[in-house]
Amino acid sequence: MLQEFVDVLIIGAGPSGCVSASYLHKNGVKIKVVEKTVFPRIVVGESLIPRVMDHFEEAGLLEDLDKMGFEKKTGARFIRGEEVCVFDFSKKFTKGWDWTWQVPRADFDNTMAQAIIKKGIDLEFESEVVSVSFIGKKSITVVKDKTGNLKEIHANFIIDSSGYGRVLPRLLDLDTPSKLDPHSSIFTHVKDVNRPEGEEGTLISFDILETQVWLWVIPFSNGNTSLGVVGPTDFINSLSENKDNAEALKNAIALSDHYVKRFSGVDFLFNPIKLENYSRSVKKMYGDGFALTGNSSEFLDPVFSSGVAFATESGILAAKLYIKESQGIAVDWEEEYAGYMKRGIGVFTTYVKEWYTGNLQTLFFHTAENHDVKSKICAVLAGYVWDETNPFVKKHDNVIKNMAYVINNNKKA
Repeated sequence: MLQEFVDVLIIGAGPSGCVSASYLHKNGVKIKVVEKTVFPRIVVGESLIPRVMDHFEEAGLLEDLDKMGFEKKTGARFIRGEEVCVFDFSKKFTKGWDWTWQVPRADFDNTMAQAIIKKGIDLEFESEVVSVSFIGKKSITVVKDKTGNLKEIHANFIIDSSGYGRVLPRLLDLDTPSKLDPHSSIFTHVKDVNRPEGEEGTLISFDILETQVWLWVIPFSNGNTSLGVVGPTDFINSLSENKDNAEALKNAIALSDHYVKRFSGVDFLFNPIKLENYSRSVKKMYGDGFALTGNSSEFLDPVFSSGVAFATESGILAAKLYIKESQGIAVDWEEEYAGYMKRGIGVFTTYVKEWYTGNLQTLFFHTAENHDVKSKICAVLAGYVWDETNPFVKKHDNVIKNMAYVINNNKKA
């Protein structure tokens, strides 16, 4: 069997894997990236948040991405009937990027993959991980290429950025139930032939159909728009008796007063894809000789577009800690990696839960707008969830429900 020897094996060439690879390569680490699929590929996660821009810049990928002319995202709009709440990232509490992109992930991911190849990084598509064995912290990974040939990759460390493939969680029995209620989504792209001129045509919007059900609208710079519906799995399944994804999504669009005219009757560019019970979690995020990054560890919910941000945050952090450890510096993976990531994930988990209870929506649509409160929530939505000078980060467990309680009580008074 053929053998390869590298410092770090990265499984998956999505945002997390590419950020890890580019950062490690920039710091002189010998790496190998294996990716099971062929790019470009359709994948969910098309709305980014500003925190990711820090990672792309630090990894040396920002210039290549910027050349693509993706639609700029300067905030987000939430709609509930006649009520509208707009967050402007330039008015957030925490300093940082004020904008990011709305991206067709097929083009976005492929741009990053080609960028790391251009840097001289060994990226092998259509290469599937068959098995992994550890000898201390070192590993031997058997991969199968598109012709069926097997190869051993010997590595000092593995970064699993395999996303929904969840390679190491499956092979090492690390999966565990998510703490979030079961939700599902159905999405596709359309040629946005009825797109309005100006800002209205470019705004990313979340249209609340019921407290726990919402429609996403993500316009791209190429004239297409991503449409998706999210809700409790039972509700999503009820949208079509025949379990027809196209029928289900059309029925969801029909429920939207704001978007029914714009998208009713518009042809889908591909058969809508369903992601059922998408939230994921793991027993641990690292072990001797490996770290899990991005969706291979935790995936929460698409409502606040946190997926790619957590993927790149964990990807670049795992790379930095490997470099530190390889230099003979002790690394406390529990605190410096798992603890750090869990703090940010915990903040967003609270926001997701309080979105579906309706408490966060109460704050969003409160007519007596408090600009200070809004700026602090905006910082969370921008991905700056480790800034504990922000009380909406530090006291996330209670601040939303307490404020919603006060607002609702005042309404009754």
